[in-house]
Amino acid sequence: MKTLTDTFKLHNGTEIPGVGFGTWQTPDGETAVNAVKKAIESGYRHIDTAAAYKNEGSVGQAIRESGVDRKDLFITSKLWNSERGYETTKAAFDSTLKALGTDYLDLYLIHWPANKKQSDDWETINLDTWKAMTELYKEGKIKAIGVSNFMPHHLEALVNTEIKPMVNQIEYHPGYTQDDTVAYCKQHDILVEAWSPIGSGRLLENEDLKKIAGKYDKSVAQLCIRYVMQNGILPLPKSVTPSRIEENTHLFDFEISEADMDQMDGMDTVGFSGMTPDEMDL
Repeated sequence: MKTLTDTFKLHNGTEIPGVGFGTWQTPDGETAVNAVKKAIESGYRHIDTAAAYKNEGSVGQAIRESGVDRKDLFITSKLWNSERGYETTKAAFDSTLKALGTDYLDLYLIHWPANKKQSDDWETINLDTWKAMTELYKEGKIKAIGVSNFMPHHLEALVNTEIKPMVNQIEYHPGYTQDDTVAYCKQHDILVEAWSPIGSGRLLENEDLKKIAGKYDKSVAQLCIRYVMQNGILPLPKSVTPSRIEENTHLFDFEISEADMDQMDGMDTVGFSGMTPDEMDL
């Protein structure tokens, strides 16, 4: 991958730009509008949002004001937990389209799996949700469908349906790589995306990472994003600071050595958000 717009090909043939711009924790309004416009100006063509971020309207405004054609952008959003289920998923999807001001999505994800802690019928809830998303996909309203924060036991039922997930977006960064989930996804041709590729900023002062980044004359953020890329995973860095948004695009003029990749692979757990899918009660 040599540019922000080089793509991965999903198992249905859809092409997805290999680095996305995340908007989690980006406040709605002027902050979100300006951040997304700066990202597009800096070369991003893949924008990731969610109903739960409560900034879909601002993301849509930024896209309209960017001067870039909608067809040249890849837009992802996600279904929030309270809307899981067949009918509620379809209604939530319509609300997301309206908020974004578009008539289709490039990618739509189930934000978190239902789990045993929430309901004895967790698997049925996930399957009913997936059925609605599959129908929206077959109607051409979504170019690709997938999940977020699903572990292998959450995915098992979905991979045996008519259309299996194309993407699983998980927390992934040096110090927290969810190897079992990544291996399962690769086995089933499900692309893994990385939210929080720099640990939501928790990794920026890590001394080991600062030392490695210094070898390449790069920031810790750039190092972490590049690490994700070199592991064949799609990173979704986020920032609201214009200089950081620009800096995080400079990823293609260096390569992390095998020895440094091994050192980063072997890091103790660090930077983890603490959010475990089976313990989520949202």
